[in-house]
Amino acid sequence: MPARKVIRTRRSRRPRYRGCITSLVLAAIACLIAVRVFPALQHPRLLFRILTSPPPSVVTIPVAGVKKSQISNSWGAPRSGGRPHQGIDIFAPRGTPVISATEGILVRKGTNTLGGQVINVLGSGRQVHYYAHLDGFGSFGEGDAVRAGDTLGFVGNTGNARETPPHLHYGIYVSGRGAINPWPVLGP
Repeated sequence: MPARKVIRTRRSRRPRYRGCITSLVLAAIACLIAVRVFPALQHPRLLFRILTSPPPSVVTIPVAGVKKSQISNSWGAPRSGGRPHQGIDIFAPRGTPVISATEGILVRKGTNTLGGQVINVLGSGRQVHYYAHLDGFGSFGEGDAVRAGDTLGFVGNTGNARETPPHLHYGIYVSGRGAINPWPVLGP
């Protein structure tokens, strides 16, 4: 049996770092996508604190200048379609600042059918604070860290509240449990 002839070809002279650059570019793209999809990743320390802290026992009233004595507990009241009200309504003049009730990360800023212009803030205890019927937004965007008292938007009557006086619909949502009544944790 004749011996096999080994054919040697010249190796291409591609730079060794080409694969590294491709990997880095792909990793950077993945990070950008993750930050867009999961905006909270922009603040890893705050996110860790939020995910490991208990829910707050008291939150700031989310409409500037309003006292708890001026707010009625509308939790559970009947709403259109036979659904119960899953939050409380805080009435105030149009354009009154809506402020963050807690420290957190703004994870959604946009619109929906019921709430109109809405903002969601992920806060301590993995609670999502929902602000709806806004007349306009503040300067914070998705992924931004907010502190209690930061202006998120302004009181309005967007969404299904078009025929009502301007107000903020404020709700708190807990993963795996759904909506909870925010009234008991409102500050003085």
